[in-house]
Amino acid sequence: MNTHRAVITSVFGVSVFVALLGGETPASADGAMNLTATTANVGGAPDAVRIEVLRWSTDEEHDRLMAAWSLKSPVLATEGGGTGRGRGNAAGRGGRGPGRGAPEAEKELLTPEGALARALQETTTVGYLWSSEIAGYALRFAGKETRPDGSQRIVLITDRRLGTTNKLWNPTFESTPNTYEFSVIELRLNARGEGEAKVSLTGKVAPDPGLHMVAIENYDGLPVVFAKVRKQAVRQ
Repeated sequence: MNTHRAVITSVFGVSVFVALLGGETPASADGAMNLTATTANVGGAPDAVRIEVLRWSTDEEHDRLMAAWSLKSPVLATEGGGTGRGRGNAAGRGGRGPGRGAPEAEKELLTPEGALARALQETTTVGYLWSSEIAGYALRFAGKETRPDGSQRIVLITDRRLGTTNKLWNPTFESTPNTYEFSVIELRLNARGEGEAKVSLTGKVAPDPGLHMVAIENYDGLPVVFAKVRKQAVRQ
């Protein structure tokens, strides 16, 4: 059985995700999902997108992220205790580094969005998103809700904002971008595994009772960002 391993390397200071076949973290048959899509309503559209979910997030991972959103995460006590830790990613992907003082870090983390952003940085990768960009995006949360008719709502959360270093993801529709340091991708698929997705490039996210995780608050009011979403066969 083929398994997947992610390697992070650096090209001219840019972190790059490279998917390799190797002996680490096999994708389970009931958990893995591959998707393809085409971007829409953003600067780089149309662009081919590939999403690989290696596994679904565990209950423990879910609870930890929601505790952060609810400002009940232990990371708040750590950041407020004067450690002076920055927001840098352990993998070195564009973090702000350890030079920030505790008061600034504490102020930023006293919001659900800031606390969630930090918790995502410290959560295990569960998949990847690739586009035409050199760098891929790590997925730090993957959850789904399957309805009686076989349709699905899927929420994926990246640990950094789509388009952090370029204009490919700048919305071409009239709206005010938010300042989230992560991106929530909400996919809605029919029973055949076809559908669309919207992304938290604008608007707000909020806890969703069906998915038990933060999702796009005004899904119907936002334009599609991933069109022609289709499930693909998963290689075993």
